[in-house]
Amino acid sequence: MSDENDKKWFDKKISRRDFLKKAGMVGAGAAIGASGAGAIFANMFSGKANQVVGNEEISFYGEHQSGIATPVQKNVYFAVLDLHSTDKEEIKQMFKDWTDYSEKLMKGELVAPELANHLVPPLDTGETVGLNPYRLTITFGISPSFLDKLKLDNKKMEEFKDLPHFPRDQIKDKYKGGDICIQACADDAQVAFHAVRNLVRKGRALITLKWTQAGFLPIGNGKETPRNLFGFKDGTENPKNNNDFKNVVWYDKNNWLKNGTFLIVRRIQMHLETWDRTNLQEQENTFGRYKESGAPFGETDEFATIDINKKGPDGKPVLPIDSHVYLAKKADVKIARRAFSYSNGIDEVSGQFDAGLLFICFQKHPDQFIKIQNSLGNDDKLNEYITHVGTGIFACFGGIKKGEYIGQKLFE
Repeated sequence: MSDENDKKWFDKKISRRDFLKKAGMVGAGAAIGASGAGAIFANMFSGKANQVVGNEEISFYGEHQSGIATPVQKNVYFAVLDLHSTDKEEIKQMFKDWTDYSEKLMKGELVAPELANHLVPPLDTGETVGLNPYRLTITFGISPSFLDKLKLDNKKMEEFKDLPHFPRDQIKDKYKGGDICIQACADDAQVAFHAVRNLVRKGRALITLKWTQAGFLPIGNGKETPRNLFGFKDGTENPKNNNDFKNVVWYDKNNWLKNGTFLIVRRIQMHLETWDRTNLQEQENTFGRYKESGAPFGETDEFATIDINKKGPDGKPVLPIDSHVYLAKKADVKIARRAFSYSNGIDEVSGQFDAGLLFICFQKHPDQFIKIQNSLGNDDKLNEYITHVGTGIFACFGGIKKGEYIGQKLFE
């Protein structure tokens, strides 16, 4: 490959999915290495080379941020960041840079053209060369401590404060708090990771990583409610349409958060070995739902209206009063769940699976979640099988138009 052609391989005007076609097979093999070339030839001989996979793009711009009401993807990479600068102008510029990067990433492009000088690091880390966007969404949020550190006292809201300690919480310091969150969701895990990696890299002078978590979901045909690692459907009661999201999720007061929402994240360790020794009847009693269908007790449809006062022929309540469904419904509020399973190998202390649920939910007021969690915290039978070890609350900005930058209403 000539120097002239070689320096174009990261050209921002060429999308990742066009790269292999534009660069040519030999050049692509040289650029991405032997293992990448092997994968290309494997696809050629398996008849997959001409398949279009993951080419659906989601716009970064709109009334609301993406990744909230967007149909859930297969993978998430969630990062919580700490600020180590209080320079408002520098942080404002970081959000401008992140806006530019996010628009390109969600189009399936690389974040910047390559420099002519090949003796410096590439501007894009390059692991998504040849990949489509895979419905990538990028969602940004800030915490109460972000406002404190930047002395944005005039932007504070009474309801926007750290979450209280809930019954049975065993929160670890390393999974608590943080100043900024970035949620990247995609139908390809490497696309989601690449997005966060390059955004963090761009802001390295101002931020450090506090904690991160990759998560996954069994999407199947996209029409079924995903199941968690306990094998039960998770998210049945989510908002179903625009009106639901308006009532449940979108913040509607006329300030910097308008058209945004509050994101709450809970890192929940699931004690799989204990659960796996539990009989099916006890598992179903714990949730108050049938495992196979997802329907609440006494019903056949997963989405049937739940009546917590319903009684069976014997005059006893159909739903156990300590079941997860009963207590969540008793709180009489709704949230939008966007939870993902995670598996981090083996817990070094117990020798058991380090796995669980990265529980993310969105609501127009934090009290919606707080009311539900207080109801669940004391009496939920599910607490025998889970431990809440991480927590955080973030305000996710409203959407923006092209020419604006994420968080602009907060800074200006």
